[in-house]
Amino acid sequence: METITDKLGRIGGVNLLPVAVAVAAFVLIGAPSSWATLTVAGLAMGMMVFLMASGLSLIFGLMDVLNFGHSAFVSFGAFVAASVLAALSGWLGADSVFLNALALSLAILAAMSFGLAAGWFFERVIIRPVYHDHLRQILITMGALIVSEQIILAVWGGTPITVPRPQFLEGALILGDVSIEIYRIFAVLLGLVAFAGLYVVLNRTRIGLLVRAGVENREMVEALGYRIDRLFIGVFMAGSALAAVGGAMWAGYETLITPALGGEMMIVVFIVVIIGGLGSIEGTLLGALLVGLTANYVGFLAPKLALASNMILMMIILIWRPNGLRPAVK
Repeated sequence: METITDKLGRIGGVNLLPVAVAVAAFVLIGAPSSWATLTVAGLAMGMMVFLMASGLSLIFGLMDVLNFGHSAFVSFGAFVAASVLAALSGWLGADSVFLNALALSLAILAAMSFGLAAGWFFERVIIRPVYHDHLRQILITMGALIVSEQIILAVWGGTPITVPRPQFLEGALILGDVSIEIYRIFAVLLGLVAFAGLYVVLNRTRIGLLVRAGVENREMVEALGYRIDRLFIGVFMAGSALAAVGGAMWAGYETLITPALGGEMMIVVFIVVIIGGLGSIEGTLLGALLVGLTANYVGFLAPKLALASNMILMMIILIWRPNGLRPAVK
């Protein structure tokens, strides 16, 4: 007798789960305009969470590092981007798409650069001494997260910070009865570009092949003359930069951020990585989309269950697939 897993595999496998969730929500919601608005909001949220979680998935799955301080990069990315945008507020409000886009690009570049530098420091000083010791990794990275929150408090203060948006990303597209925020469309497009870039690098380049080979057999790769430690530093820096960019995008999405942002997002990011499967960019994308769509649909249909929706989703997925939807490593 054909199982549910066999049927899913025949028609597209777990890749169709976000579509199935969207179809089920359409039936339950009933109003096409509300469903469309919630769907775009869910996709935008999912793509921003994907940016944050993809780096953790690589670090956790490929490098076997339990980095509970990963969301610190999200917080710093958000606050660095907010500071740059505030400094360039004149460009943001100008009636010029070029100046708007330049200000946004500089903010994202600043967040990415900070993420790269912080990732290098974090790996060399904090992570390297505790490789292959998961208990110490948990303790030291949790401590690093607490320290990072205190640094943010010292530099930016405890008052919530308003994050300005570029003028060209304000407003919404009106399609009949459907209102779609332009910023959400931008978030979806940026997430797709990031996913495509990561997929190509990891699956179609020599660097990606070496990283994956180094995880399976470090000694063999080093015997071929490659410095595996440098490759892993590169992976850690890239993951940190992606988290910082995700934080920058989330800051513009929420428009109000606090020093507790990293701690708030840590749970969501780990849920996405666990749902998707360790080390899998495709799985992380699926997990992020499922979390984003589910959070928005449940928040509309059953507001009291909104906070628990992600945990319930994770429990269901893990009961069905204990290793996640598309794990790259066992």
